[in-house]
Amino acid sequence: MLRFLTAGESHGKALTVVIDGLPAGVSISEKFIAEEMLKRKIGVGSGARQKMEDDGVEILSGLRGGKTIGSPLSMLIKNKDFENCGDALGGPVLCPRPGHADLAGVQKYGFPDARTVLERASARETAARVAAGAIFKQVLLEFGVKIASHTVQVGTAMIEYFCKKYGFEEVGKSYKNFPETRCINDKMDKAVQKLVDGLAGDTLGGAIEVWASGVPAGLGNYSQWDTRIDGRIAQAIMSIQSVKGVEIGDGFDGSGEMGSEFHDEIFYSNAKGFYRKTNHAGGVEGGITNGMPIVVRAHLKPISTLLKPLSSVNLKTYKKELASVERSDFCVVPRAGVVCEAMLAFVLLDEMLSKFGGDNLSDIKNSYVRYLKRIK
Repeated sequence: MLRFLTAGESHGKALTVVIDGLPAGVSISEKFIAEEMLKRKIGVGSGARQKMEDDGVEILSGLRGGKTIGSPLSMLIKNKDFENCGDALGGPVLCPRPGHADLAGVQKYGFPDARTVLERASARETAARVAAGAIFKQVLLEFGVKIASHTVQVGTAMIEYFCKKYGFEEVGKSYKNFPETRCINDKMDKAVQKLVDGLAGDTLGGAIEVWASGVPAGLGNYSQWDTRIDGRIAQAIMSIQSVKGVEIGDGFDGSGEMGSEFHDEIFYSNAKGFYRKTNHAGGVEGGITNGMPIVVRAHLKPISTLLKPLSSVNLKTYKKELASVERSDFCVVPRAGVVCEAMLAFVLLDEMLSKFGGDNLSDIKNSYVRYLKRIK
């Protein structure tokens, strides 16, 4: 079983991540990891913290000669901002922000203020997830599975208004060719830039579309509720800070369509085997991957910290006050794509290792090749 845990506070010394269950023999590129971390760092709507952190990743264990050795792989991401704080966690936060974990966390744990809550609930934690995702992606590439994402909505700017739906070939272009909005279409890019530039202290949400190509049919299981891969994907994506909705394929649109419009017809050829010409199901049917690309959309709420804060209540006096203002981004959507990619990569790799399992990469590949021959 593949597992990973993250640890660390937003303004603490560092973030750490430990991955357990990786097979031995996978070559790991630190350059690849650095490129993934850069995707999370750069994006329109970012705050001052992103410019301060370099998000360098140090691998502490689990590699020898650049290859995994089957033991836990651990990584460290130092927080440059730690030196700027009076102590590891900063001062008290007495007026919880609407939309954040502040008040719920205080009520749950009994803290006198929300500082301890927000330090761990902060989206700074996603830096560790992206580092882990960079490892998962490199293992998946050994099997021809590629993952990419793009921005499909920011505020009122939606991709449907500007262009056709894109395929993986276009979505999978290098991030270096994408603008900081992570929008493929130039008109949408300009519309998003205009919205973010006009925020004046407010924040914006939006949506990310994540694609995974090369995923074989047969991952996941319909036999139990907790083994359905679409359920696992939805949980993994929903666990990301700010995500409030997840759809697979044309899930939201499909709720208003006829079955004859929505379902993907099945075809067969000697060259392709079973295939479909459409992908409304987003690559999953009955809780199992069907061989088509996985398509997932994550819908993110606006960031909770507002420069013109909403009403709140002081935790000591119980009197009405304005919510606390913490340094944060104005729109995280463009940078959230790589976090969504990381979580999708985790689920897919876990399912791959469970199905084709082995202690080293060579054994797993042999099992994978035999399976592909059988299902064709």
